[in-house]
Amino acid sequence: MQTPIILPKSRYIILDGLRGVAAVMVVAYHIFEAHATNRFDQIINHGYLAVDFFFVLSGFVIGYTYDERWEKGMSIGTFFKRRLFRLQPMVVIGMAVGAICFYFQDSVLWPEIHSVSIFKMLIFMLLGMLMIPVTTNFDIRGWGENYPLNGPAWSLLLEYIANMLYALFIRKFSKTALSILVFAAGCVLIHYAVTSPSGDVIGGWSLNSEQMRTGFTRLIYPFCAGLLLSRFNMLKKTQNAFLWCSLLLIGALSIPRIGNMETLWANGIYDSLIIIFLFPFIVWLGAGGNVTGKYSIKICQFLGDISYPIYITHFPLIYIYTGWVANANRLIYDTYGIALLVFFGSIVLAYVCLKLYDEPIRKWLNRKSM
Repeated sequence: MQTPIILPKSRYIILDGLRGVAAVMVVAYHIFEAHATNRFDQIINHGYLAVDFFFVLSGFVIGYTYDERWEKGMSIGTFFKRRLFRLQPMVVIGMAVGAICFYFQDSVLWPEIHSVSIFKMLIFMLLGMLMIPVTTNFDIRGWGENYPLNGPAWSLLLEYIANMLYALFIRKFSKTALSILVFAAGCVLIHYAVTSPSGDVIGGWSLNSEQMRTGFTRLIYPFCAGLLLSRFNMLKKTQNAFLWCSLLLIGALSIPRIGNMETLWANGIYDSLIIIFLFPFIVWLGAGGNVTGKYSIKICQFLGDISYPIYITHFPLIYIYTGWVANANRLIYDTYGIALLVFFGSIVLAYVCLKLYDEPIRKWLNRKSM
């Protein structure tokens, strides 16, 4: 029996790579979503769970990176500044991309787009860049999104909230107190998933009580579970950890819908069990692994580098693709060429934004803050 090891502080390159795998799966999920007629025939059916995986990763990385720094005198202001420098530049460019693409998204799905004035659209872009959500009454698209120019930004709002809760309160919790919170949040998650009218945990992107409940239910357990996992820091070395973790993650996100209209609860059980048990296990397995091959390291680094940029910039392209598909009720078999263009175009866009904007901006911000 192998003895668990306590790894020294270093960058978890496998976790970076897994974040990229999940982000790429989100792009594929959204492309297939444009062709789905309901939640049962959606290909990569559980791709929405990638958001919950991101929250587990976030909790783990935040705890691993910052827990000890509080003991060394790091201030709350310094923490918030670091997180702002890390997250906000891509939020800004994501909203700019959303604004640039907005009028190319004219479709039967959003018949009022061209009646939206440029001035009004620019106001929504500015609100999005400042992470100020809008209510359904002020939505310029009609999907009820907090950020109608770039829908996935809703999860970044929750990420910011998680960071604030961590800095102000949760970081002070003992392992016992945090364990109790994780257990309670897990019970809430199971109850919500099983009793959900749709039999899943999809949602969180609107400013209403139902959607906000969904969002916070999806946030609290995975973030706190990842944080708790980082505090135990008892990892086990695993050979080919990136490969096995990637296969587990891809499999979990790709499995077809569980149950049917009469047994919606079955899929809710699947969602909750994946979030509660499998995602923390994948993070634990990946954190204990090691990447040694030159090409394996480059793949993990590349996936890690583009993970956040691709997540926060791909959806404006998805809007265009979805609208185009809806206009003629196109099937995936007839549009695979355009679908592949959107998929790889999203990766290229993310990489360009990373190299020409995000990295230079963050370097400049860090120099100015010294």
